[in-house]
Amino acid sequence: MRLALSEPLSTVVAKRFAAAKEGGHLIFSPTQVTTIQTSGISYQLRYCPSLAKKPSALPKPADSAQTEAQRQGKKPDPFDNPSPELLVAQTPGSDNGDQGYWVVLNKFPIIRNHFILATREWKSQTDLLEKRDLEACYACIKAWKKDDNGDNGERNEGRLFAFFNSGPESGASQPHRHIQFLPVEDMRQTYEGVGVEGWSPLIDVVAERCRSQSQSKEGYLTDDRLPFAHFALPIPTNPSAETLHSIYISLYKVAVSAVIEGSENPADLSIRDHGPAAISHNLAMTETEMMICPRRSENVTIPIQRKEEAKGEGVVEPGVIALNGTVLGGTLMVKMEEEWEELKRSPDVLAGVLGKAGFPVGGRVSL
Repeated sequence: MRLALSEPLSTVVAKRFAAAKEGGHLIFSPTQVTTIQTSGISYQLRYCPSLAKKPSALPKPADSAQTEAQRQGKKPDPFDNPSPELLVAQTPGSDNGDQGYWVVLNKFPIIRNHFILATREWKSQTDLLEKRDLEACYACIKAWKKDDNGDNGERNEGRLFAFFNSGPESGASQPHRHIQFLPVEDMRQTYEGVGVEGWSPLIDVVAERCRSQSQSKEGYLTDDRLPFAHFALPIPTNPSAETLHSIYISLYKVAVSAVIEGSENPADLSIRDHGPAAISHNLAMTETEMMICPRRSENVTIPIQRKEEAKGEGVVEPGVIALNGTVLGGTLMVKMEEEWEELKRSPDVLAGVLGKAGFPVGGRVSL
């Protein structure tokens, strides 16, 4: 599968992003960024107050069906006939009736050039990904490259981090099937464009540590410093859709197996390779690796001290932190300044957050 573009996808997305931002069709929100370290791994911490209440300054949809859906209290589907100002590209349908995909910009990005691959026809976000989904995802990753040779000399330049949130505990915000993309070089920058040092995507950290220390668990790449179950596999050069799907299903099955090991009702979880997923999970993908993390909780609370109580007796209240697939990129986003300050002050709190969001390490992995 190829995107019908006359320029690299990175160029097209950057142009559309700048135009949409200028025209008010998307709102790029300020964030503060730093790195914190726990268990020898550097994570990127982003303070994103806009996530507490997404902006509502965008033009209201003119589509009557969406307006009626809003009157009925239904959430509009942003991937049903998306706004032309946010549309980047589209892929053709297939001979078997598949309608193809939209490539659209995120309306409320906190990282520059954040875009999304969504099915043109309705498909559920809680179903397992299909061969064409993974083929289209990889096509975007390949099309992002800045030159025809697919390598511009820097491992972390011209690369995409793709992630998929599936299930109620995964951090998924839309029921219409979609995969999200963040450029690694933009993940390395603050809102003002200042570079952030000392951080690499977590999927890279896991893969590189396993390669350097020959670590694997029954063929899966894992990093014993992480406090949650996770599994990764390498992607061969120029993989077929069948190969990508085989890697994905292998990762999914081992993730389900890890959940079954810790489940009170293992009979409720079945391991199938199509249809509704048995578990909530996050999937991450780059050109060279695929990684999965089974999820048991979307939100994790940490003790924080609110500013207005700082002069009193210091009553501690919980701060709710929501995690999605960006966790596999080594990025954590918080909405409140108190959470931001607490994690900077006590980085080891992050290990507890990650451990509660995922499943314990050490479950059964043979199928």
